[in-house]
Amino acid sequence: MTMNRAFLTAEWRYLAMLNYTIDPALLQPLLPPGTELDFFNGATYISMVGFRFLGTKVFGLGIPWHRDFEEVNLRFYVRRCTADGWRRGVAFVGELVPRRAIAFVARALYGEPYTALPMGHRIEHRESSIHVEYRWKRDGRWESLGVLGRGEPQPLVAGSHEEFIAEHYWGYTAHRGGCSEYHVEHPSWRIWSGTENYLHADVLALYGELFVEALSARPASTFIADGSAVSVKRTAMSAS
Repeated sequence: MTMNRAFLTAEWRYLAMLNYTIDPALLQPLLPPGTELDFFNGATYISMVGFRFLGTKVFGLGIPWHRDFEEVNLRFYVRRCTADGWRRGVAFVGELVPRRAIAFVARALYGEPYTALPMGHRIEHRESSIHVEYRWKRDGRWESLGVLGRGEPQPLVAGSHEEFIAEHYWGYTAHRGGCSEYHVEHPSWRIWSGTENYLHADVLALYGELFVEALSARPASTFIADGSAVSVKRTAMSAS
């Protein structure tokens, strides 16, 4: 494995996370080669995540009109055994962004399942609460997810469910018959625990029948992470 220099730097801010349990058998066919499912207390999770990309640069260069944008993704949790130990990461079912060029490059070069749609967001800070919403327009209709948090953001608790969800620092994608791996570097985030949440979307049309039951249930947890600057580096992996 060879670590390359950062190919992407940005800030990820106001990450709204809705986390659901799911039958692990449904995810097995989606595993990138060389990875296995990562469990927390015996349960398997998927997450709907919306957040803001800010100040995005690719290999140190900012592309006009493509630096600040929203992303909404559906992800699940995996791990890979290496000579250095286990790497805990995420794999994506689908990722939404508002720029066609971003989606095209991510699909063509990295095999990431990106789709470009009109998108927007709303972030409201109130005296003792925060409301974060992300929305996307598909087939002429707006869909959205949102989380309401209260109080002040708190550090993640070691060994907690929230830490498990937020602190996976590797990403894996099935690509060209093998597996693409990248490493995300960022400091630990603070979170607002979610007190209310919603997901208004046609899950069947968006992600397929596989995820309808899980995403129609009440989330196991919701929270908002404040986010930070991030640096993403690609690695070279074998095709197996």
